[in-house]
Amino acid sequence: MTTHIFIVDLVTFKVHLEYLFAGTGAKDHLVDFNNSESSSLHHSTENMLTSMIADANRIREDDLIVFYLQQDLSEKIYEGKFYGIFRAKQDWSFLDNNNRGQYLGNELEKSLTFRTLIEPYKVYSEGVTEWEALDEIKNIQSPNQMLWSLIYRKLKGNRGNTMITPYESERLCQLIRNKNERKTIKYEGKLLSFDPISQKIICLNELTKVYSGRKEDIKILARLLAKFKQGKSFEPHLQAYIVKNIGQGINRNLDRVTLGDADLEWIGNEVSCGVGMQRIDVMLSTKKNEQRLCIPIELKSTEVIKSQNIKQQIQRYVDWIEQYYIPNQQSDLQPIIISKAVSDKTSSLYRKAVDSFGEFNDENVNKCYKLKYIEFYSDNGGLEFNEVNYTT
Repeated sequence: MTTHIFIVDLVTFKVHLEYLFAGTGAKDHLVDFNNSESSSLHHSTENMLTSMIADANRIREDDLIVFYLQQDLSEKIYEGKFYGIFRAKQDWSFLDNNNRGQYLGNELEKSLTFRTLIEPYKVYSEGVTEWEALDEIKNIQSPNQMLWSLIYRKLKGNRGNTMITPYESERLCQLIRNKNERKTIKYEGKLLSFDPISQKIICLNELTKVYSGRKEDIKILARLLAKFKQGKSFEPHLQAYIVKNIGQGINRNLDRVTLGDADLEWIGNEVSCGVGMQRIDVMLSTKKNEQRLCIPIELKSTEVIKSQNIKQQIQRYVDWIEQYYIPNQQSDLQPIIISKAVSDKTSSLYRKAVDSFGEFNDENVNKCYKLKYIEFYSDNGGLEFNEVNYTT
């Protein structure tokens, strides 16, 4: 179970509560490549929208949803606050595209293209301030106990749907419970809303409104394969595909080489691991017989021989996880590289790449399992994944 933080303002928060959904968007951009091979968008715009799709695809049924209400001095919201706790009603998000009027568009006063239905879980009226969640350190024993995912998001201004780690979720939800003395709202099918004066979630004496907008399935594979065949970069598309399909029994080949026979219990994408620009493309936590395994995955849409600093990238991820993640979530560590299949494995460049894998393994023998190298290729209208034994 993953916890997702949705960024809202005073207008959108009220609509989210009354119609029980969460959403993100990017102005009035039209996603013209959904379930399509082509797009008229500039590649930077397409990649930005695809990255938002990856965020939306990470959501699974029963995942937790917390809202962050942004500071707005004009509305007398003097500091941001975290409100919850809700949960996702279904797997993944859906698309309400901009080619027709979006449902509740006038009420929201902005475009929210990627949407997720939610339901109340344990809803508390009071929000936890940004200071209480991110800056207050009186109960912090070590720096790794701070909510780094949210701190990094604040520093970098990341997108409006951000996941947090299991430990961070436990801490944030506990802060919300304690703020409300563990007293939840007794809504019992009544309408939830938000009072801007008291800045509290409230329950009105009327029935919950029914969400009746479009719910178009998000399908990225056709566009991914088209870019693959054209020799164009498609790392955001690959991330969106993997985040949606992994652990779902849809691409069993993908599950086999990444999860084995373990259960997927948490998934993140674009996981920040430093105040610089370092981000882990995909990160998983799996569990088998009470043993957890943390899996950072570096994605490459090109052959691995074209990546100059991949060893250094993986090393940075492992070092960060060892210091900031594992102390809070005890687990073994299995780094993975997934890249396009190398056509010539007799080349000196391929030998140089796998030699660097061996060097990484030698340098990290006491930190993690040996680096797993997985290649993908297109076959029968889909993607196939194969683990490569590079030590022979």
